[in-house]
Amino acid sequence: MMLLQIDLTLLIEKLVLIALIITGSLVVAMYATYGERKVAAILQDRVGPNRAGPFGILQPMADGMKLFFKEEIIPNTSSKLLFILGPCLAMLTAMMTSAVIPWGNEVHFTLFGADRHIPLQIADINIGVLFIFGVVSTGVYGIMIGGWASNNKFSLMAAMRGASQVISYELAMGLSFIALLMVTGSLSMKTIAEQQIQGHWNILYQPVGFLIFLICAFAECNRAPFDLPEAENELNFGYHQEYSSMKLGFYLFAEYINMFISSVIMATLYFGGYDMPFVNEANLSVNVAAIVGIVALLIKAFIFIFIFMWVRWTLPRFRYDQLMNLGWKSLIPLALVNMFITGALILWRQG
Repeated sequence: MMLLQIDLTLLIEKLVLIALIITGSLVVAMYATYGERKVAAILQDRVGPNRAGPFGILQPMADGMKLFFKEEIIPNTSSKLLFILGPCLAMLTAMMTSAVIPWGNEVHFTLFGADRHIPLQIADINIGVLFIFGVVSTGVYGIMIGGWASNNKFSLMAAMRGASQVISYELAMGLSFIALLMVTGSLSMKTIAEQQIQGHWNILYQPVGFLIFLICAFAECNRAPFDLPEAENELNFGYHQEYSSMKLGFYLFAEYINMFISSVIMATLYFGGYDMPFVNEANLSVNVAAIVGIVALLIKAFIFIFIFMWVRWTLPRFRYDQLMNLGWKSLIPLALVNMFITGALILWRQG
């Protein structure tokens, strides 16, 4: 009976944590659309959304309701099962990467008459980074399935662009992380974050690796100037051209969730995760320190989200040959050189 109660309590804790993370990610993605339109308005000397609610803050809800109540259209010549599966898979893989991210330290609660120490991480596995890379590489199937199932040549061409782009830049991203692995000696996201709290942030040891990781994150999220799968001047609209209503909404939400999760991952790997600089958490209670850590991680993530938006409305889109040349001829060799130099420095320091 005691074992059953412990398992039930753990299940409740994890379900609540999953619900909070998913809800938070969806809210951030929803208001990232509002933030992007405001950032674009500022950069282009416009006003931006200002009609729905004060300062336009209800605009994301209005857009969501518009998508939800739009007519659902499935082309007659499409593969209907795969047509539905594509956006669902894109949304699922976007959310799964949040499972191994440490969102903060642990919190203490009294539950069912027992004191519980609840870590703010769904699953602390010792191969957390490999899990993220595995899930991200699976996300390309959402793009490919959606483009192929539409039975539209423009959609298929855009899906092939997206797949080749993601696969190409995943190589450079993986190589950049190998150099970070040499420094940290761990694949656990929690361990990497704790090492930075006790020492220095990894950006001091791996500035080149972070720069490569950041550029690859733009390509992985299909963000401008790497948004070739959605180049409307060449492909009409992109791999989700035939989609409407919430199926289109799933693809759009998946992009913004990927942007948010990518920002959190970069903050965790290179900028201390939930470490708040110049604040000694030892002087705070456990729960207050956990809240401070969550706020610190979100602030870092929001800074990266702003960079994503700033770059989108500043730089022009690459040509496709330029995009592939950058990945294969520049980023991969640079990541290899960074990896070799990092290994040599570690051996020199140990010797």
